[in-house]
Amino acid sequence: MSIPRLLDHIVIAGPDLPELVDWFARRTGVTAAPGGAHPTGTANALVALTVAGARGPQYIELIGPDPDRDDAALPTTFGIDALDGPSVQAYAVHPVDIDAVVARARAHGFDPGDVWGLSRRTPAGDLLEWRLTGAAADRLDVPFLIDWGTTPQPGTGDLPVIELVSFVREETDPAALQHALDALGLGDGAAGLVAGPRARYRLALRRADGGVVEF
Repeated sequence: MSIPRLLDHIVIAGPDLPELVDWFARRTGVTAAPGGAHPTGTANALVALTVAGARGPQYIELIGPDPDRDDAALPTTFGIDALDGPSVQAYAVHPVDIDAVVARARAHGFDPGDVWGLSRRTPAGDLLEWRLTGAAADRLDVPFLIDWGTTPQPGTGDLPVIELVSFVREETDPAALQHALDALGLGDGAAGLVAGPRARYRLALRRADGGVVEF
């Protein structure tokens, strides 16, 4: 089993959010719960994760264009504008001190991006606010950092659930990415690196019937 110790959430993106939710439901048997809309023109749906059968602060975010957005253009968040179908695009980790990790990374030659604030309202009208690094837009192969502050982490909420089996990063040359991960200093808090024929994330989930679905 390979699961990042500091995993916050895994991002699966697509160019059409309702189609993405349907696709995930067909593959896993789980229908994601509506999350809310972002100021970036995106909206999401969420599924909580269990690890070894236990709930924790981890979840899957299905994200796509907000169907109610004003701008007809596809948002660029997580490379959505370049996608022609669902893709495991990124992941977030929650370090104890996000500002300290950013400072350490910069001191070791890697800039994970500035820490900035974002928010969304849930379907119930609750405001969620968090801080995160900009690496989500610039380096999808590197985890972005997130700090929920006083906002409850969404993975602990009333959501449908699926079991996380493994999550790793595949690279044709793992050493090229290792420098950035070493600079962040997260150790096993980040996804493990494996060699493979192409750069991608490999995600495995266990369905309620025991079958394992790989993405």
